[in-house]
Amino acid sequence: MTETTPAAPPPLRQRPAEDFATPTPRNGGAWSGLRPLLLRLHFYAGVLIGPFLLVAAVTGLLYTATPQIESVVYRHELKVTPHGEPEPLSAQVDSAREAIPGGRLVSVTKGAGDSDTTRVTFDVRGLPEGYTQTAFVDPYDAEVRGTLCTSGEWLPVRAWFDSLHRTLHLGEFGRNYSEIAASWLWVEVLGGLALWLGAPRGRERLRGLFVPRRGPKGRGRTLSWHGAAGLWVSAGFLALSATGLTWSAQAGVNIGKIQDALGGATPSVSSALGHGARGSGSAGADAGESSAATSAPRIDLDGAVRIARSEGLRGKLVITPPADARSAYVVHENTRHWPEQQDSVAIDPATGKVTDKLAFDDFPVLAKLTRWGIDAHMGLLFGPANQIALAVIALALIGMLFWGYRMWWLRRPTRAGGTRFGRPPVRGAWRRVPGRVMAPLAVVTALLAYYLPLFGLPLACFLLGDLTVAQVRRRRRRRTRAEARAETPKEMAR
Repeated sequence: MTETTPAAPPPLRQRPAEDFATPTPRNGGAWSGLRPLLLRLHFYAGVLIGPFLLVAAVTGLLYTATPQIESVVYRHELKVTPHGEPEPLSAQVDSAREAIPGGRLVSVTKGAGDSDTTRVTFDVRGLPEGYTQTAFVDPYDAEVRGTLCTSGEWLPVRAWFDSLHRTLHLGEFGRNYSEIAASWLWVEVLGGLALWLGAPRGRERLRGLFVPRRGPKGRGRTLSWHGAAGLWVSAGFLALSATGLTWSAQAGVNIGKIQDALGGATPSVSSALGHGARGSGSAGADAGESSAATSAPRIDLDGAVRIARSEGLRGKLVITPPADARSAYVVHENTRHWPEQQDSVAIDPATGKVTDKLAFDDFPVLAKLTRWGIDAHMGLLFGPANQIALAVIALALIGMLFWGYRMWWLRRPTRAGGTRFGRPPVRGAWRRVPGRVMAPLAVVTALLAYYLPLFGLPLACFLLGDLTVAQVRRRRRRRTRAEARAETPKEMAR
């Protein structure tokens, strides 16, 4: 009798530890219940909000290069070769008026350097809302080197890319796209960080948190790049989301109200005559002194600049002329790189007294953070280094979206007749979350949905869509079972 060796049992298939899409057990505590819910939300937001994030990343990447483009395209308007002594600002404004007849003078911007032109900005009828006409004047001979349609301080190239990034050139309706992207970017980042950091891994695999895995191509390798790169750039993503929300249409208003309630509103000097000075004791004039000195010579633009310089203002200065006989000159610094120079003064045009003064150092902390955040978002705070950082973050976001969609594609069924796209995580994840976690989570989500409407509305659509698909599939399964039960007696009878 020949002795035979029993065949070895087939090896058990092990689930990859790095795959955070793997369902977790029910008895693993609060995290084991919360994790599938985060995964479900991360999946829906990634698939459906991803296109909005991709457009924001691509347009933002293009925007980062606009300062260099402007310096080349508009060099003739922006720069001159110093020659002789500068003409008075009043003469430069007169030349600008001839180039832009019929406009209402809005402001005069004196450049920080000797080779900068003077910008004279007018409000002209017929221009789109938020746009003005600016003449660029050679300060040494008062020659107008060109006129451009500007949006605030942005020249046409940057204004075009700025509108593309914010609204896709669709007006107020287009602002919804960028607000959806900003409202969901932080959700995707925090959810992804929780899933990546909470994925089971041994001590020897801690290195995989920060370094993408090498090896054969596949979903595990793609996930490694998605998670590790996201961890490195997460702070930049969160900063862009927060600063983008501050000037969004719906959420921005609510954030502004909260900031005001916390005493963090951005202050400004008062141009109305008769207000006491906020600054030094030498700055101040009451209404009686102003009216008594009406016979004194009026202070011209150059005089306003000299007084502002004596008060410590430096760099690029923007002078807003008095709106009427009861208003003052307002001169403010406009240096938006680090360190910020945003001091401003109000000057009585009859007496030359400083009626109000505001230093950037006196801004509330929230106002300073808002200013720094917005300037960093636009690549202004740290110059070219800021632009490079924004470009890297934009490229990283594009890469994250590519890896995310690739993982979805790799999860697709490969059998004939299967659906073409990748499978989503299992449904019913919310039922696994313990009540002690679900209750505060629901309250926080409701508050966020109230203050961030374009977070709340898509979230409601996700939930309704998920419930609808679940109901359809449940009915389909019931119908299939009923048909199978009806066929069984017939088969037995045969």
